[in-house]
This record gives sequence, structure tokens and C-alpha cells, in this order.
Amino acid sequence: MSSLPSALQDWFSARGWSIHPHQQAMLARAQDSCTLLIAPTGGGKTMAGFLPTLAELAGGSHEGLHTLYISPLKALAADIKRNLRTPVEEIGLPIRIDDRTGDTPASRKRRQRADPPHILLTTPESLALLTSYEDAARIFKGLQRVVVDEIHALAESKRGDQLMLALARLQTLCPNLRRVGLSATVDDPQAIASYLARHPDPCEIVLADPGPAPDIRMLETAEAPPWAGGGAAYAIPAAMAQIKAHKTTLIFHNTRAQAEIFFHNLWLANEDSLPIGIHHGSLDRVQRERVEAAMVRGELRAIVCTGSLDLGIDWGDVDLVIQIGAPRNVKRLVQRIGRANHRYNAPSKALLVPANRFEVVECRAALEAVREGDLDGEPRGPGPRDVLCQHILVAACAGPFDADGLYAEVTQAGPYAALPRAAFDACLDFCATGGYALKAYDRWQRLLQRPDGKWQLRDPRAAARIRMNLGTIQDADLIKVRLKHSRGGKPLGEVEEAFAATLTPGDTFLIGGRTVRYEGLREMTVEVTRNPGRKPKVAVFSGTKFATSTQLSARILAMFRQDSWPSLPRHTADWLELQREVSELPRAGRLLIESFPHDSREHICIYGFAGRNAQQTLGLLLTKRMEELGLDPLGFVATDYATLIWGLQEVTDPAPLFDPRALRDGLEGWLAGNAVMKRAFRGAATIAGLIERNTPGARKNGRQATFSSDILYDTLRKYDPDHLLMDITREEALRGLVDFGRIEQMLARIRGRITLRRLERISPLAAPLLLEVGKVPVKGAAEEKLLQQEAAALMQQSGLDTLPQ
Repeated sequence: MSSLPSALQDWFSARGWSIHPHQQAMLARAQDSCTLLIAPTGGGKTMAGFLPTLAELAGGSHEGLHTLYISPLKALAADIKRNLRTPVEEIGLPIRIDDRTGDTPASRKRRQRADPPHILLTTPESLALLTSYEDAARIFKGLQRVVVDEIHALAESKRGDQLMLALARLQTLCPNLRRVGLSATVDDPQAIASYLARHPDPCEIVLADPGPAPDIRMLETAEAPPWAGGGAAYAIPAAMAQIKAHKTTLIFHNTRAQAEIFFHNLWLANEDSLPIGIHHGSLDRVQRERVEAAMVRGELRAIVCTGSLDLGIDWGDVDLVIQIGAPRNVKRLVQRIGRANHRYNAPSKALLVPANRFEVVECRAALEAVREGDLDGEPRGPGPRDVLCQHILVAACAGPFDADGLYAEVTQAGPYAALPRAAFDACLDFCATGGYALKAYDRWQRLLQRPDGKWQLRDPRAAARIRMNLGTIQDADLIKVRLKHSRGGKPLGEVEEAFAATLTPGDTFLIGGRTVRYEGLREMTVEVTRNPGRKPKVAVFSGTKFATSTQLSARILAMFRQDSWPSLPRHTADWLELQREVSELPRAGRLLIESFPHDSREHICIYGFAGRNAQQTLGLLLTKRMEELGLDPLGFVATDYATLIWGLQEVTDPAPLFDPRALRDGLEGWLAGNAVMKRAFRGAATIAGLIERNTPGARKNGRQATFSSDILYDTLRKYDPDHLLMDITREEALRGLVDFGRIEQMLARIRGRITLRRLERISPLAAPLLLEVGKVPVKGAAEEKLLQQEAAALMQQSGLDTLPQ
């Protein structure tokens, strides 16, 4: 197919539009088995993905489902549905379009299964659920194409692995299925193409004209950024001036808590009462949808948001993006920049607002990376086995299966192409029996092998429970927040249980940009009343806390090698010059450690540039080593670029602290009984189906689920330490929450080259760490010594030390 049917062509012409070259290329490749389109935001990539579908369905002869559109966001599916219906309805095409997400009413879902639409817009979780039904072959009969939008975002998470396994299942049901991937930001197109394709088939890549370079710079403010902190309160007046000068501004933040703080401060400065909204994943769905609808109607001048608006919803009137805080990741920054001027061949306009002095350097490095088109990305590991376990249970829900056939199907999915048969069999055994230590318990005996060799559910009724717990998105321990005394208790959103546990009646906190007063906890719901007068606490929200990417860290270290910094603001350049005078600047090939006295304590600052998770882990491991060596640490704090440790003894030789084998042994010992491992175990066990969050008629709260998983973890650690889930947990903890791989990369980079600088006082680069939140105390010998010293001092003051012992 190389041209559009006349009805579609006439519709384009009537609007004064012409088909872009990459859209024409997608039409020409309509029959290819796999195509990846990389096109800039606003370049019509979604329409390019759908044009072959509209052309094939225009004749009206196709029965049943023709095209599946899969998006990582429910809101994006709804947005595409709205945009797709415009040409279909205006041309009068005989095409039925519907969406299916977790919010879709059950009655509509039943109709979709009985009589599928021609185009179904859905999410990875809903697709996995559809493949689990016994009549999946009938539902997907006639399916021709799958369009995966924002594939770069899915490829970075377990949701993408789940999706690729579901596509492998669909390919078995529909051998001629064609796959299309769409993305605006891909650092390694060939890797994403291989990820999308049916292994070992090839996947063609279509590269659209990238369009004009974005107009991106740092926001000029009257006040210099502070030395530490993440709220960027100093930039509120300048941000408000930009909002007034533009139609619609998106103001991105890296965390939900920071978004709430900024929105609160912005609203206090909003003297003209401009319509400003807030949008993040912990707010109530109704409130999020209200904000989205107001954006579509062009009624909001600004929206303070997080990653909830990162992806490709088409907000045509957004003409400015402001990124508050260093972006941490160049690819994410490019994605966010693309939200502005969502039109083809129109440059996106964006402003970066560093929250503190160090972030000025990171923002400058990110700007240079964007201009050079240098997108960052970490290499993906093999497909996670907890997701594979869930997929095996999904396959069993659909009916008896042959292990050889399922293994062959699974290894056609890109993330699992190299999966050894032994690893598959271990997952199958776990699904069947629960593993060695759990075989005696009926609740984990879920599969049985029939005399003909096929596997099936031991109890067909288990299918309903498995379906209730499908998915890879891990809810934090969240509880609802509702207004007390309002009709039905108006929902405001969610906060973490741990935060709710710190509240006492009368406390105030921010949620949805408003200050509310905590009244009490009732039936696992936080009840609040409006209380705008008092200074609020900051609620704790779940959500990823991004670490600075390896590539961005390398750029910052490269900047430090410069003789001067004409591209940096004077205040930041002077700060770096002062660091060079007092100490020195960190270098890529050496590890800089500063040692200095401060506030009657000895401090060392380790500039590892390994990202926040890794620097936090480094603090834990180094203080453990210091404790073993008698160096009496008292605590530490970490940022993306450094770890600051304080204690009673001066460190004169840091080399023994950084012995790779000792650090690895310390990590294994620390992890064994640590909450980090238990958290990782809980996530893996929930995905793999060992722990159920949802049961018929009830849902476990966070404490109940944690209690269940902790008991299981302790049991397996004691009786079956080599259990499949314990192995998965170790992998998850090392890669994600602990990020030990970044520490090993740092050790490999420095190869034992350590520079220790003894200073008389704290250095400019280390000073912000003293102001950093999240200080971690060390309970050890140093604390005991301080207590003894304090007791001795008190006895001396009171004269008790003169009494006979």
C-alpha cells in the first residue's frame, strides 16, 4: 500500500494538510512484519501508525478486531480515541473504535469481548488480561496489526516485558500479525527494534525528519539559586512572569512532593488569580481528568506536573515547558521539551530551573547533550523472571499448554530471546509447586501435569484470583485521602501509609495544591478538613526518584576539567573556582575524597558521581567498613554526586574502605536481613503470584501485604535460600534499589586511584550536603562512646566522679 484511499486523501486536502514523508513511508511499509517509527513530538507519528489501519478498514469488509493500540497511559488511550474519531466520523468510515483500561466499566468490557471493535485502544495490563481468557483465540481472530506507542517508555520497565510476552502469545494466535512501534526519544533505535520484533525476525526502522532544534535555555532569575535544596522557591517570581507571557505552560518536577510545594508557592504568588492546575499520579482520578479536560479546552494558563504528563498527550496550546530541578536524564528532558509546541516543524520552547547551585552545572551539561543529540540510556538486562512466572500463570488460565511450545513462544519475545531452558523450567516448577520449601502448602500448588504431558490449572477456580492480581505496577502502601463531612467523603488522592502514621489530629499537609488538616484514620482512609491558614507538612508520595544518568555524570566531570566556565552564571563559576582553590574538582579517572573537621566531628566527602541510590548504598557500606576498622562513624547523607560521612575519627587512609571484595561481602551481609531486600522480595513475589494483593471481596492493605511477605521472606531465607524468588530478589535489589552496579562501575573507572585532600574546613562542593535532608544515623560504637563521654562529663559537673567507686 503506497497511497491513501480517496476518502482519506480528500479529508487531508480539505484541511489543507499533506502527508509527511514518514507517514508515506509507513503506508509503503504497511505489510512489513515489524516497523519502528522514530518521529519528533508533533510530527504526526500516531497518525502515521494508524494510516495503514484506516486505509485497510475504509472498505468496510473486515470483521472483528483489526488493530490493537497499546499505550502506557490510560489518559493517552483516551486522547488517541478522541483524535481518531475525528477523521472516522467526519469521513463517515465504517470503523468502530473503543478503549479498554482499568477504568472501563465491566459491562463495556463484556461487550468488547463478545463483539470486538475494529480498533481497540488499551494498556499492557488489559491486554495481558484479554490473553488469559479461554476464548482469546476468538477475541483476536482477524487481528492484523499492533501499534505500540511510546515504546521507549515501556522498554524501560517490567510493563514492557509483560507486553512483549503478550505479543508473543498474540503472534501464536495470529501468525501474520504485524507490529508497529512509535517513539520520539530513542537513544539506541536498533536495540528498541530488536526488542519489538518477533525474535529472530528483523524490524525496519523509519526515521522522520527531526525538525528544528528546540529553543532551550536556563531561566534567568533575579536571585541566585541556593547552595542546597530542591524546591526552587527563589524562581517563583520569574516562573510567574513566564506564565503570564505564554498561553499554556507545563511546569515539570522530578517528584510529586516537590510539585506540591512549588504549586503551593506559585499559588501564593498568583496575584492575578490565573487559572493554574496540578497533575500527578497520587491525585484522585477525577481531579486528574478534570485538569486534562481543562487543558484540552485551553482554560489553564499553567499546569504543575510530574512524569504523569511526560508522554504524548496532544496539548496543542502548550507553548512553554519549564523543568524545575536538574532533569537527571537527557532522554526524559527531550521527552518533556516535546510537550511544548506540539506541531510539526515548530521548535519546542523550554526553560530549565536548577533548584540549587550544583544543579546549575547539571542543567548546563544537559543543555549541551540536547544540542548534540546525545541521548542517555542504560543497557537492558534479560527479561525478569517474576514477569515470566506471571505469564506462565496467564497461559494456564487460557487453557492447557505444552511446556515445549510455551518455551518456544516465550523466546520469540525480545527480552527473553536468550532465556535458558533451565531458567524457564525453574519458573514453571515454581508456578506448579511454589518451590522446594513451599511444596507442602496447597495454596501454592497451582499447576498440574496431565497424562498427555500438558500443564493446566490444578483448580479452574484459581483463574479468577490470578486475573485479579495481573500486572507489574507495584502500588506503594497507599491509603486514600478524603474530605470529612463532605457528601460521600470527596476523594482528594493518596498518601503513603508511612506518612499517614506520622500524623496526629491537627497536623496539616499539602495534597492537590491545597492545605488540609488531618482529623483521623477511619477504615484505612485518611479523613481531612480544609485548613488553608497553617504552614503545612509535605506529604510523602510514592513515585520514582530519578538518579542522574551515567552519561550526564560523565559530562559534569568533563566540565570540571575546563580552565574556566564562560557558559555558567558568574555565581556558579565563582563557586567552582573557590572549590579549586580550597581543594580540587573531582575527575573521571580518580576518586576525590575530602577530609575536614566540622562542628566537633570528623567528616569525609566521597565524590563518586554514581547516582543517588548508589551513593546511598555506598554510605551504608562505607560506614559498615568504618565500624569494622574502629573509625567510629556517626552518620551519613548522600546526593547524586557525593556521600558525606561524619564520625569521631579522622580517616587518614581511605584505600582499605574501597576494597571491591570487602564492599561486595559487606553488601551481601547487609542485604541479607535488610528492609531493602524485603521490599524487593515483596515486589517480585507479588508479580510472580506468590502473594496476592487482591482477593475476592477484599484487598489487603499495605501492612497486611508487608506482614505476609516478611514471613515468607524469613521462611525462605532460613529454609530455602536458593529459592527462585530469593534469587530474583537479589538481582532486583542489586540493580534497582541498591544500584550496586554503579558502584562497581565507579571502582572500575578509578582503578584504585584515590586522592585524599585534608582540608582545614568544609569545601564549597561539600557544604550543600550538610543542608541535605535524609541524614542516616549509624548506631554503633561511636554512639556508645559519646554516651560514655557525656555521662563522664555529667558526673564531673555534679562532683559524682570524686566519690569512691
